[in-house]
Amino acid sequence: MNFLPMVLLCEYAVTPDVFDTRFYPHEEVGTARLEYLKDVFLEEALLRNLRHGEWLAVFRNHGRPWHRRGTELLKKMVKQNRLRKAAAALFVSPVSDVDWCREALASHQIDPMTGVISTSQVVDEVGGDPILGRLERLSSSQCWTSRSTSVRMTRCHSEYEAQLRLIMHCANSFMFIDPHLDPTQQRYFDVLPILLLAQGRCPTPLIEVHRVVYVGSGQNRKLINPTEWETRYRNVWGNELINAGLKVEIFIWDDHHDRYLISDLIGIGMGNGFDTIINPNEITTWSRLGRTTRDDIQREFDPACNRHVLRHRFTVP
Repeated sequence: MNFLPMVLLCEYAVTPDVFDTRFYPHEEVGTARLEYLKDVFLEEALLRNLRHGEWLAVFRNHGRPWHRRGTELLKKMVKQNRLRKAAAALFVSPVSDVDWCREALASHQIDPMTGVISTSQVVDEVGGDPILGRLERLSSSQCWTSRSTSVRMTRCHSEYEAQLRLIMHCANSFMFIDPHLDPTQQRYFDVLPILLLAQGRCPTPLIEVHRVVYVGSGQNRKLINPTEWETRYRNVWGNELINAGLKVEIFIWDDHHDRYLISDLIGIGMGNGFDTIINPNEITTWSRLGRTTRDDIQREFDPACNRHVLRHRFTVP
């Protein structure tokens, strides 16, 4: 069985019966359980839209009594870009909730996810599986309790990619905020491969990088001509971004200190930013930000906000 390492943006599959009022003893029970899912799904997770979107099409079947809170949740997740299409895993299209559970488990074998959520009736028929979570006992299911608001990891490319791959594949916008992000410095060489994870998407996502105009600190602080920053970014990233069909807008500010990744799906506070080092004993902490904090940081780095002075702005390539 494949297990996904602890990540800040989770991905789940859910069988259709979870949204069916007939599987709850009372409508109020369904409301409470779907609200419980909503609190997580709209902040820190994606739903896998199995079989190229066939899963979502199931909910166009008006013959099933879908719970109102469930359909509201799905509409919000579609609007917020929180459904991720996945290829078909089994040869035959599912015709029952049990079939959908087996499709989800097969999809997990191809592309690991955090967990599969279903009702006890389906889980009992499919059989126990470590990534299966019973909706009725979700708070004690491994696939649910493994979530965390923060992760500790070594400062290396493989660890960063494990955290950011799903985000780079799915988010529509990214802000890489690191005051010292310099593509000519070896410790930032691994940023470009992270950016390239977003290639091949249509439409292409919006990508921004935010850094300061100077290098060094204290008495060693040195202002760099804004056009020099253009040269550095274009020389190192230009050709690779052209080949990938991506564009990155660079913002050069007078000053800022903290490090974040802000996207439309998740915001992450980064202790040491995006730089990597060879020492395996160097550990960093990344933390998931709440929606209000994420939105405030996004506004902070909007040139119209005037919280910082924008010294230069350009696009690569």
